[in-house]
Amino acid sequence: MQFNPYGGEAARLAADLVNCTTALDPRGLEPILAAHGVVHRSLTPAQADEVWEWSRRLADCFGDQPLDERCEKINVLLADAASTPRISLHDGTPHMHYSAPGSDPASHIKAVTATGLSYVVCSASPSRLGRCARGGCRLAFVDTSRNGRRTYCSVRCANNDAVARHRANGTAEAKGSGSRREISRARR
Repeated sequence: MQFNPYGGEAARLAADLVNCTTALDPRGLEPILAAHGVVHRSLTPAQADEVWEWSRRLADCFGDQPLDERCEKINVLLADAASTPRISLHDGTPHMHYSAPGSDPASHIKAVTATGLSYVVCSASPSRLGRCARGGCRLAFVDTSRNGRRTYCSVRCANNDAVARHRANGTAEAKGSGSRREISRARR
């Protein structure tokens, strides 16, 4: 599924911020932000704290939940981001910007990620904001698959879960066949 850069890419940024484990360290956040092309200036420690707290709030928007709850959570984020969308022509073609020109990086990140989540919910499907189904993982992801049925954060988690299920089935079968052998021996 194709998303526009602010919708899909901003939602992916939201998922990556949710999955970030380097709390309160601007150097830990900057590679994530740079990978998504969102911030061109460095974060101050106070802005990094603000983005970190914001990322914890974004986490509530991923995973299984009723549509009305998810929409309400995103609406609260949109209200708290308090941005005014505007059309920009800085590269010669019109496109939307979701934060004011000159806004600080934390405000920009908040506006972009809240808008990105709302874009995915309204333009694709609320279920595309998921959590990994592999036990012990639970990373957030944005499902960009064609059919919208992705349940794992990565191919690696999907494969690991499949191997674990296969091994569990093999162990169960071995235990079952072992008891048959004991019954067969007892009959002799």
